[in-house]
Amino acid sequence: VQLQASGGGLVQPGGSLRLSCAASGNIHNIHSMGWYRQAPGKQRELVADITRGGITNYADSYQARFTISEDSAKNTVFLHMNSLKSEDTGRYVCMVRDIFSGAPFEFWGKGTLVTVSS
Repeated sequence: VQLQASGGGLVQPGGSLRLSCAASGNIHNIHSMGWYRQAPGKQRELVADITRGGITNYADSYQARFTISEDSAKNTVFLHMNSLKSEDTGRYVCMVRDIFSGAPFEFWGKGTLVTVSS
């Protein structure tokens, strides 16, 4: 399974971005997809995830400002980021949880870099 993320870049505080991540390859039965943030020197943290049934889950820091959505037909997940802050800076990595023979398998992409700075 390959994950291709896009949409990152440099944005001023208060701005918006939309990230996309498309999954391809030997996909069996996607359970969920999600976005994680990797900041320099820090552990990777959950931003948001969404199940194939549309149930969403957000980390508290992002609940009010970010929206996760998906296009299940295209195995693509989106992250709409509004009111960006400098502390949102980091590499945003997408993850897909695929179910094969009843067992979950997680696949990770390389992510896309978001820099929030004036």
